[in-house]
Amino acid sequence: MAFKLISIIFLFVHLQIGFAHPPGLSSADLTVKPEGVDTKITFAVQDIEAFVLMDTDEDAEVTAAERNAAKPGIANFVANELKIQLDGSEAKPVGTGIVNFDNQNNATVELGFAGTPASTITIESKFLGKLPADHKQYVTVKDAGGHELGKKMLTQKANTLEINLKTSAAPAETDNHPTSTFIDFLKLGVEHILTGYDHLLFLFSLLVVTRSFWPAIKIITFFTIAHSITLALAGLNIVDIPSSIVEPLIAATIVYVGLENIIRGDRVTTRNRCLLTFFFGLIHGFGFAGVLREMGISSIETGILLPLFSFNLGVELGQITVAAIVLPLIWWLHGQGRMSRLLVPVGSILTCIAGGYWLLERTVLN
Repeated sequence: MAFKLISIIFLFVHLQIGFAHPPGLSSADLTVKPEGVDTKITFAVQDIEAFVLMDTDEDAEVTAAERNAAKPGIANFVANELKIQLDGSEAKPVGTGIVNFDNQNNATVELGFAGTPASTITIESKFLGKLPADHKQYVTVKDAGGHELGKKMLTQKANTLEINLKTSAAPAETDNHPTSTFIDFLKLGVEHILTGYDHLLFLFSLLVVTRSFWPAIKIITFFTIAHSITLALAGLNIVDIPSSIVEPLIAATIVYVGLENIIRGDRVTTRNRCLLTFFFGLIHGFGFAGVLREMGISSIETGILLPLFSFNLGVELGQITVAAIVLPLIWWLHGQGRMSRLLVPVGSILTCIAGGYWLLERTVLN
């Protein structure tokens, strides 16, 4: 029964190999000025590849030239999918829009809309209706002086934000309340760790050699401290490492820990494992920061600390929840005689296979 149980767990993990990242995320920053409304939409390029032709020669590779050639199509697509109403009348975009790409494989579209609202501004992101149901878009609206007028996490089912400019607040108080932002990013952090199978597998490979409470707590604590440091550094734009480097490194950490478990097994000390966890946790923190970068949160001039803190707290809550479920099972299996001898090597071999696949997928097969 124990063998079947652990087999089911690993089967579930490996069925999710191709889904090592959370659903798409995007952001929309609007600035209301006397001469009109400026918008900046940031999203992952892969989110719109199905709607805007980029690989024109159909060789399964999008070159820099092809991406540049696709800029007008991207701008036009976003302009059609973003509906802005000023005092109840739909505003039209001015010009063709400016499109830029960054080294995180994100696209940023800047559009201007004619007209200045006197009482209300309504933003409807029709873009969300064409994407997976769990795609989220974080919208912030400011005035020309940088004062925040409203913000909301939009989803496919709730894709509209309406702001009453006379009171400088959203009609629904919770949409503009700091508590709403805290909860939105807390949930996002929990979702990210629960769907971040590469991070979970890394955590499992660290903990599978533990047999008691305190060594596991020490390892989790070192992982938490490390990824919190780099998440903050990246989120505050102090350190910027491209995802093309971070993602393969994350896969490599999984393979390394799996191999260490196979080679050293019970000779792995808590002290050495904590030091390893801290070093590799720094890398995983940059991976967590990629979620905020996809939403453009790192570019927000004000108010980034609350999303950063609540997102990290969500990651920790999700991590603790998983550990609370998995650790008792690991410790129980360690006490099952023959199963105890098989747990670490078999689990670590499967871990290396998954990590190796992700490493190839993010380098050679990318």
